[in-house]
Amino acid sequence: MLSKNQIKEIQSLHLKKQRDNQKLFIVEGVKSVLEVLLQKAGVISVVYATKEFLLNYSNDLQRLKIELLEITDEELQKISLQSNPNQVLALCSYFQEAKHAFDFKKDFTFYLDDIRDPGNFGTIIRLADWYGIKNIFCSPASCDFYNPKVIQATMGAFMRVNVVYCELDELLKTEGIENIYGAVLNGETVYKNKLDNGLIIIGNEANGISENNLKLINKPITIPSHQNNGTESLNAAMATAIIASEFYRQLKIS
Repeated sequence: MLSKNQIKEIQSLHLKKQRDNQKLFIVEGVKSVLEVLLQKAGVISVVYATKEFLLNYSNDLQRLKIELLEITDEELQKISLQSNPNQVLALCSYFQEAKHAFDFKKDFTFYLDDIRDPGNFGTIIRLADWYGIKNIFCSPASCDFYNPKVIQATMGAFMRVNVVYCELDELLKTEGIENIYGAVLNGETVYKNKLDNGLIIIGNEANGISENNLKLINKPITIPSHQNNGTESLNAAMATAIIASEFYRQLKIS
């Protein structure tokens, strides 16, 4: 049984300030927790699980010598951010690397310019994993990687993609990147463009790419739409998926 203090401490990790103070974050759901167990069990601090989860996985957890506490469905509901929590919640230690190893001449990746929506942010991490991208970059004002909603949206991909927070101009200065693509409304269609490895900038959901970063783009690209449609734009994750698919097709398959 969880005490009121334990519930309060776990709930406090819903806030970035408390996550940063304690260097702990929340992973929820059977699939995501099992991903951590398989790939980085050492980062798990404690697992809170219902009887249903323990019946299936308690032997694995005990073999890994992970602290395990059985809780009720009602207690899981209190500490979860989900409306329908799925059997288990784990507290894990921060593990992301501030540094990266990426060759912009041999591969492509994304820079997320103030992506604030956790669902979009997490989905883009999942997309990066799908296309084999090991590092993505984002502005300091973008969503927190350890936000529970981001972690949930990645569906386990957060274990395999490193996210580096940095200013775009500093990244370009350090890396000397030649091809700087930007997803804009008035660019050249991505399907008629001969694409190359480099950096692809995806803008904020409401405002697009910031004015300062727009000036740094040397290859503006766009996703063509049907004429006279009523949709003004795509959300960030949808745009990233379409662009990533075309880059992958041209550079990895063709």
